[in-house]
Amino acid sequence: MTLKLGLIGYGAIGVAVEAALAGGRMEGIELASVLVRKPRPAQELLTADPDRFFARTLDAVAECAGHEAVRAHAVRALEAGADFLATSVGAFTDTALFDRVLSAARANGTRLILPSAGIGALDILSAAAVGGLDRVTVTVAKDPSAWIGTPAASLVDLGRLTAPAILFDGPVREGARLYPQNVNISAAAALAGAGLDATRLVIVADPAASRHIVELEAEGAFGRFSFREEVEISETNRKTGKLVAMAMVKSVRQLASSLVVAA
Repeated sequence: MTLKLGLIGYGAIGVAVEAALAGGRMEGIELASVLVRKPRPAQELLTADPDRFFARTLDAVAECAGHEAVRAHAVRALEAGADFLATSVGAFTDTALFDRVLSAARANGTRLILPSAGIGALDILSAAAVGGLDRVTVTVAKDPSAWIGTPAASLVDLGRLTAPAILFDGPVREGARLYPQNVNISAAAALAGAGLDATRLVIVADPAASRHIVELEAEGAFGRFSFREEVEISETNRKTGKLVAMAMVKSVRQLASSLVVAA
């Protein structure tokens, strides 16, 4: 049986998924349709029309287009019988949206899947949450150019920073809402662990950062652990790292794989 995949978004992540499919690195999966924001030159699978996109038979839909795409299409995908993979996890800082999406999944026997995307250690964190977590902190540091066009521009002079500057220190729910393109990984960590309000997020603009740096620290009944990653920056979007596209390829591949590791 071949799994029919729909993609929402055709930026760095969507292109990477399509390339993996074309290169034969996703056995048992067929790309059925791609929903883009604006019309493009005629390509068989690309469409800017949601009705045309959802007219296809889809077993899973992978969102790679931002918070608005989650708000606009998650429920429809789930109601159409497709699992929904969301990279823009920060959209679920909206509790009402999260509840609607989960209700649609439950009512239709489908699944909302939150891929690990750009952050690791979610397997440890979600396991530790079973026993109870006392403290979880996510720190995200990126170079100043990654924060252009965000609320950071009104807090510091991004073009003249000579030392790290803390842009936000507070609950993930608020930080992920303020920085929707930069810290979706913090929302994924929060939903895997202590929750959006109990997970602390620290956001840093660091002029010395040549990669995106993410640190995850947790403590609870299981003990304590810390995790750090330094991710190469995407050439096409400095707000995201190369690992995000790689991780989405992994998550989509596992939908049809006979072997699933770190589920």
